[in-house]
Amino acid sequence: MTLRPAPLIACLALLPSLGACSDEVAAPEPLSSMALAAVSEDPGAPTEQLARAVDDLFIDEDRLGDTRALVVMHEGEVAAERYGPDYGPETRFVSWSMAKTITAVMIGMLVADGRLNLDRTPPIPRWQRPGDPRSDITLRQLLQMRSGLRHTEAGNPPYESSEVRMLFLDGRDDMAEWAESQPLEAEPGRAFEYSSNTTVILADIAARVLTQSDDPEVRRQAVSSYLHARLFDPLGMDSMVPEFDASGTLIGGSLIHGNARDWAKFGEFLRHGGSHRGAQLVPRKWVELMTSPSPRSPHYGGQTWLNRETGESEHPLFPDRAPDSMFAAIGHMGQYVLVSPDQRLTVVRLGHSDDAQRPPMLQELADIMELYPSR
Repeated sequence: MTLRPAPLIACLALLPSLGACSDEVAAPEPLSSMALAAVSEDPGAPTEQLARAVDDLFIDEDRLGDTRALVVMHEGEVAAERYGPDYGPETRFVSWSMAKTITAVMIGMLVADGRLNLDRTPPIPRWQRPGDPRSDITLRQLLQMRSGLRHTEAGNPPYESSEVRMLFLDGRDDMAEWAESQPLEAEPGRAFEYSSNTTVILADIAARVLTQSDDPEVRRQAVSSYLHARLFDPLGMDSMVPEFDASGTLIGGSLIHGNARDWAKFGEFLRHGGSHRGAQLVPRKWVELMTSPSPRSPHYGGQTWLNRETGESEHPLFPDRAPDSMFAAIGHMGQYVLVSPDQRLTVVRLGHSDDAQRPPMLQELADIMELYPSR
């Protein structure tokens, strides 16, 4: 049997419908009342676009992880705020490594007080013994994660991680003692190596400066009182709860708890160069040090991540989609305080995203930030 082509008129009859299909673009789903309610009356960006970008973070849990809190501050005002089920404005969230940036501010205050010197060996007794090569480590090098101390941040298996051993295994009762006893594996200052243990050393240094006592309760009280009097109370960060180990050392690299609004206040404080309502709580030059590249890492400053190109394909932020002046406090499993002075913007995202979920989740945060032009 011979197959014949369909009559020409029949083919022509199909063209209008085919053309309509090819040109049709599916309309976006209508925004829910919850999505619209998350955005303020004057958010400084197109309301519906911002509401949709915020909504995307909360509705695609399989791909992005569980977003539990989001606060967007523009020009010092709340532009958007939303929480996941069972979370709210009063919920305290664990900082994980966002605590490092708070610890750096505390060290900066002690430097400004004249109680520490950036380019001298800090007051760690075991490093002061004659012939100990760790006496060459400076406070600046500790802040910039280039101490040269032996460290493995993420081990495989996990119990081989220096951080895990310090936090949960043989170092847990006296974390600073464990971290400070590590030998050198590189010349101080030569190489960048991200280390939560280094920040515990910084917290121990603060305690040693603030009190001569070895009593754990005295150490806890000295550091807690200093943080509240000099940082938390002036900023109105009333929810903040710092956590200490059994020896009274602040777990300054991992465990400070606070609600999303207070983390946003901290970001705004840094955006203003360490000032709040006309009071300079930490010198502006110190915040500039924290947010300037270290000599050994273009995307890390003083206990703070930077949105600077590294030449590598992987990056903890998104230098292709936000100004290079942006910086961040970043915590395990997707905790972020993103600060962009050029956009007059602070964005806080708290939640739980695994390794595969964090890159696409970051791109959703970039979608929000791109709605705000730079000055």
